[in-house]
Amino acid sequence: MNKAEITKFLNLLSKTIDRNIIIIDFANVDRWQNSLGWSVGINNLGKLNKHLSQGKKYLRRFYYGEDYGPKDRSKIMTPWSEKIKRQAQCSGFEIVSKRVKYIPDEKYETGLIKKCNLDIEMAVDLIREKDNYDTAIIFSGDGDMAYVCDYIHNEFGKTIYIFGARDHVGKELIDCKTNGTIKEILFVEDFEYRLNLNRR
Repeated sequence: MNKAEITKFLNLLSKTIDRNIIIIDFANVDRWQNSLGWSVGINNLGKLNKHLSQGKKYLRRFYYGEDYGPKDRSKIMTPWSEKIKRQAQCSGFEIVSKRVKYIPDEKYETGLIKKCNLDIEMAVDLIREKDNYDTAIIFSGDGDMAYVCDYIHNEFGKTIYIFGARDHVGKELIDCKTNGTIKEILFVEDFEYRLNLNRR
């Protein structure tokens, strides 16, 4: 998409702006920087989403794993994790979170791997909020989302857009685009001028 096409796309979505739900899988978005070479800024994401959804706050949902470190009883979030959460709050998102788990794994230098998957929460919310939106805009290239996309499209007639990085869109989502379940897959590289954390 060039800038003219992006403007046309945003104008299209503005017609349903009160009935659009935004789903941001932050763990997925954060991994995009490995291939993008730049980070998606949360404040930038918030500004873009004001063009996509101006309905109730709960229609702008930010799914996020809160990291309290490897000690199970710790009640203090890591500074980086606290910063991300604060930025999401200030950017007008409804935050859906749970605690990051540290799982022993000898393949890693630290002996631990961090895990926090919020796919179930995203799927449940897309179904639970079905009466409150017509269009779902999902920031995640995770192929696991294909199942719920199929369901909300076929059962409830929802229109679905996927935002993903070009090397981070699962085949299952591409198949959903081919069969008409997903209306469009949008690539964050095309929105770099709006989303790059460090762009001036």
